[in-house]
Amino acid sequence: MKKIILLILVFYLLFINFPLNAEDGYNLWLRYNQITDTQKLDSYRNNIRQIIVFGNSATLLAAKEELKTGLNGLLGSNIEFTDKLTKAGAILAGTPQNSPLISGLIVNDQLKTLGKEGFIIKNAQSEITKVIVIAANSDIGVLYGVFKFLQILQSESDISNLSIITAPKVQLRLLDHWDNLNEKIERGYAGESLWRWNELPEYKNPRYKDYARANASIGINGAILNNVNATPLILLKDYLIKIVTIADILRPYGIKVYLAINFASPKEIGGLPSADPLDPQVTKWWKLKADEIYKYIPDFGGFLVKANSEGLPGPMDYARTHVDGANMLADALAPHGGIVMWRAFVYKQGKDDRAKQCYSEFVPFDGRFRKNVIIQVKNGPVDFQPREPFNPLFGAMLKTPVMMEFQITQEYLGFATHLVYLAPLYKECLESETYSKGKGSTVAKVIDGSIYNYSLTGMAGVANTGSDRNWCGHPFGAANWFSYGRLAWDYNLTPEQIAKEWIRLTFSNDSGIVSAILSIMLPSREAAVNYMTPLGLAHLMAWGHHYGPQPWFDKAERPDWNPVYYHKADGMGLGFDRTKAGSDAVSQYFAPVRNIFTNKDSCPENLILWFHHLKWSYKMKSGRTMWEELCYKYYSGVDTVRKMEKIWNSIEGKIDDERFQDVKSRLEIQEREAIWWRDACVQYFQTFSRLPIPSDLEKPLQSFDELKKTYWKIVPGF
Repeated sequence: MKKIILLILVFYLLFINFPLNAEDGYNLWLRYNQITDTQKLDSYRNNIRQIIVFGNSATLLAAKEELKTGLNGLLGSNIEFTDKLTKAGAILAGTPQNSPLISGLIVNDQLKTLGKEGFIIKNAQSEITKVIVIAANSDIGVLYGVFKFLQILQSESDISNLSIITAPKVQLRLLDHWDNLNEKIERGYAGESLWRWNELPEYKNPRYKDYARANASIGINGAILNNVNATPLILLKDYLIKIVTIADILRPYGIKVYLAINFASPKEIGGLPSADPLDPQVTKWWKLKADEIYKYIPDFGGFLVKANSEGLPGPMDYARTHVDGANMLADALAPHGGIVMWRAFVYKQGKDDRAKQCYSEFVPFDGRFRKNVIIQVKNGPVDFQPREPFNPLFGAMLKTPVMMEFQITQEYLGFATHLVYLAPLYKECLESETYSKGKGSTVAKVIDGSIYNYSLTGMAGVANTGSDRNWCGHPFGAANWFSYGRLAWDYNLTPEQIAKEWIRLTFSNDSGIVSAILSIMLPSREAAVNYMTPLGLAHLMAWGHHYGPQPWFDKAERPDWNPVYYHKADGMGLGFDRTKAGSDAVSQYFAPVRNIFTNKDSCPENLILWFHHLKWSYKMKSGRTMWEELCYKYYSGVDTVRKMEKIWNSIEGKIDDERFQDVKSRLEIQEREAIWWRDACVQYFQTFSRLPIPSDLEKPLQSFDELKKTYWKIVPGF
């Protein structure tokens, strides 16, 4: 008997006093933990007693299920779900079309401006009682509103005077998954692919639904399932049947599936002698393939195409153009309502400055693409660097829609070991002035279609998700997924607003914790720029996999794959001259941006080495020489990481230990690697400047000869 009592006691201590589900990050920002502020909790319970979701579509059933899960978790009590309003404290969710009650409680003229996906959340007075209305023109808008309402409760915000009216700024808000059919992820640092192709279509992994919930909660409405470096096999029936299962799970959450395709597919899997886009046999093959895809997936979104880039096949293999290739595919998809996203990431060996090439390739074709073609353009003119100027193609395409391509995964930013909050990077690009139609012609206004009246608009983010339990590897990687989605919905939000939202949903509503974590996140991107590529330097990363510094590398088969191509260090100075005296990349920008970048005095110093080759002795605005400023920037990056560590350590015991220790360990790695970056780059550039490191800065921890030997041969995601 004593043994039984002892076993019961042990069971109680292990499984009752301690939570069964540790804070491992799986729930992301959808944690729905019970509200800790007792006054708020009592207020919410008094004002939320009954839920009515009008309609029974798969999407509205998902909304109802989310409300049940969220409210039961947040309020710690079961809420009554009914079909009829009977008591005070009700939540009404639906569209005017499926509920006369909803129609009578909102101003329908407001809904008319919100399109298919926008929504309203407001307090209202019915004939019976005060209610909270979540209304939209469509079921998916209602679901978006439900997620927003639950986030309001999670943040312990006031619900007595709600008046939220919001709609997305762009139509396509997509995640690009660079996932391969062998379940590895190119540039993926959070485990293997979400898509378990060997288990599909029979096994419906629960992660697929949770992935859909997370995306819908921030307004993401599309997923390109596979790598832009695509294999033709994805178009075979065996895989299309598997994709049906994924599409069926994502559909209720408003997420369409898209596929990246290999341009040579008619030749590789179709048995044709070529993939020439003007060959009638090829045209017919793509038409039949599109018909087949839509037979399986009626709401299929379309194709993403990387062609004639980095060795991939494309129309130029047959002396054709981007227009020929894109339009041929667009014609195949058009009867079904599909689109083609044609990537502008195209550059050729032996050609002009790589930073100029996508502009040079695409501007001559403006206005010649079909209406269902949109050009997908990376935020900068080179390749997802820690900092680049905005791509001059934004604003230069007057008649052809362009969409944004950001990178959420941290290919050039320390992988999943560095805490780098990317909303400041995204925002910096989006609010850049193109002056394509005068002041106010920001990049954001270009991609939302308001400058040139684009019929297609969108943003894509290269995903950082994987099979790791917490989805993104680094716990703070989820903040970049979250912030991308929030900015794709509304680019007017600030990085600080988004970070505060995410912290409250992910960690705590405690003001001290929010303030501490915010002070870590906001400077983190600038810290990474400083310890990697300050003052406009770029592409100093190690050959191939881009992990760690290798600014001295010059052995790649192409000049523009070598870091030395980008920094041009010599005995006189440092930087890439892109003025008229150099590559003249500045000419691709509209005035006055062109003039600002051309003039050393007006060029922003955080981009000055991107546009100018400066003497080591050049006087910076700080009064220091360029060499001294370079050193101080590298050292300040390390100093910021050390401050981030100190702040994080100060909240030990105030958040769950599992995630605290995870981030603590990664910050220790980040500090070590920031020093690695600093010491390697400063000492390398010192071989050209032949100047001392300022005496008030600590000495490098390792010699340049030692650091030059450091190269990781095997890394994830490559």
